Amino acid sequence: MDKIIIKGLRVFAYHGVNPEEKRDGQTFEIDITLYVPLLRAGQTDDVNDTVSYAKATKTALRVMNEAKYDLLEKVAQRVAEQLLTDYPQVEKVDVLLKKPQAPVKADFDYMAVMITRQRSDVHE
Repeated sequence: MDKIIIKGLRVFAYHGVNPEEKRDGQTFEIDITLYVPLLRAGQTDDVNDTVSYAKATKTALRVMNEAKYDLLEKVAQRVAEQLLTDYPQVEKVDVLLKKPQAPVKADFDYMAVMITRQRSDVHE
């Protein structure tokens, strides 16, 4: 399956179980893989035959900032659902949501969740 990949998208948002995370916010990083048939776009060179990565990026950023959630799992789920809803060409999506400044007393690069959702997982 063909893929469109958005890697290392950084966004400042307000998610976490601790009150200060929702009050002060922090930077999150998202990797998104959209599974999209790209044969036609490769033949026509027409953006209408693909998913605009600029528009998909705007969708992810909007979802990250439209509400404050406790869990990364919920945020990742909402990003995946919205991408599948907004772009009917997308058959499946992977969302890796990283929290580099998670309030954990340890030395680490990031804490993260990774989910995979298909069109059949979304109830439109």
